[in-house]
Amino acid sequence: MSSAQRLSSRKGPGASGLRLEGVPAFGAIWLGQVFSLFGSHLTGFALGVWVFQETRSATDFSLISFFSIVPEIALAPLAGVVVDRWSKRTVLLVSTAGAGVCASVLVFLAATGQLRLWEIYLIVSVTSALQSLEFPALSSSITLLVPRRHLSRANGMVELSTSLAMVAAPLVAGLLLATLGLNRVLALNVIASVIGVCGLAAVRIPRPDRAVEEGIAKQGKLRLFAAEAAFGWRYISRRRELFALLLLFAASNFVVGMVEVLLPPLVLSFASAEVLGIVLSTGGVGVVLGSILVSIWRGPERRIPLILGLNLLRAVVLFLGVLQPRAELIGAAAFVFLFCDPLISTCSQTIWQTKVPVDLQGRVFAFRRMAALSSLPLAYLLAGPLADRVFEPLMKVQGLLASTAGAIIGTGRGRGVALMFVAMGVIGLLSVSAAFRYRPLRYLEDRLPDVAATEEAVSA
Repeated sequence: MSSAQRLSSRKGPGASGLRLEGVPAFGAIWLGQVFSLFGSHLTGFALGVWVFQETRSATDFSLISFFSIVPEIALAPLAGVVVDRWSKRTVLLVSTAGAGVCASVLVFLAATGQLRLWEIYLIVSVTSALQSLEFPALSSSITLLVPRRHLSRANGMVELSTSLAMVAAPLVAGLLLATLGLNRVLALNVIASVIGVCGLAAVRIPRPDRAVEEGIAKQGKLRLFAAEAAFGWRYISRRRELFALLLLFAASNFVVGMVEVLLPPLVLSFASAEVLGIVLSTGGVGVVLGSILVSIWRGPERRIPLILGLNLLRAVVLFLGVLQPRAELIGAAAFVFLFCDPLISTCSQTIWQTKVPVDLQGRVFAFRRMAALSSLPLAYLLAGPLADRVFEPLMKVQGLLASTAGAIIGTGRGRGVALMFVAMGVIGLLSVSAAFRYRPLRYLEDRLPDVAATEEAVSA
């Protein structure tokens, strides 16, 4: 790379023949992630139900999501530098083990009756800070371990691990909360974290040559670190195709954030926690099937049209899913909405992995995640207050919109949240329309060349 100075070319520590490498190493990491993600989703569902049932406040509920994402976003640039500098295996171990420690603290507080809202927010924030390391480390590790021809399938398997957790965790948590209590449900996350650590301990992840831009390599350590942290922004901002893709996902994530926060209150407004678990698991089945599809399918030759088309479908589903307060209707909408998710995410992930050099992926992917998720805190902050103070009053039986919007989607408790889903559908339609009209994004795959293949450096 003409604009970069090579700093090192070394293997990661513990390059022992007893550790798995290449595709088998990816398999071990993936299996550990299945359990680790199950524990995380289990905890998230259990805490959310507990908080909502204790407070009956959509705002308090939505703040869990807020504190689960803000530290990850704020620390992403620094995390990217750490991922590119350190062994990716070490980074993943620190992230997974740290999450297990946080889960242990939650178990102790719940078992002793000392669990409070501020403690939940604090522990969720610490866990989020650790997760800022996980995404860039795991994403770049896949590029190093899996041959390029299998990247889409590998990314599909990662989506599958998430979807399996989405299916199993709500069902298990919904059933066990009433019988075992919150502390025992949370304890399952500790066990899952231990399994995740064991999977990482069994592998070796190679370390690529690391590069920084000329002009910053001779700076002092602190200034060098800061300059490298900002590298992801410089790289993406100079490539308007990738920048536009990032903006599309930021808009999409705002919609997803609103839906994520408001779906439980929407269902709980007319049904029980067990029904909510079934609805979420139905959506999870959609993710599983979508993930299985991308795990066995290499994906289309052109991925941008599929990303735009599926985002359009998700926007339409938001309109149809809230016409009536019926669990089966919402569950069907959740199924379709979440079926699209792994296909969209896998297409995007593969584009980034093939357009960004592997030695830069830690920093670029960290900034990419920070920018793409930057709209989530806004969604999490706005969702609860807008539902409680604006939309729900508007959709009461005698509310201002009872005779207009209420004639279509009904009035009463939960119908204000339903109207917010309709508004999110409108935002989705507008963002897809703008993305389609922007030619650099529509023809991204033609305008940006693929980076050099890394297949030779990994085990096939």
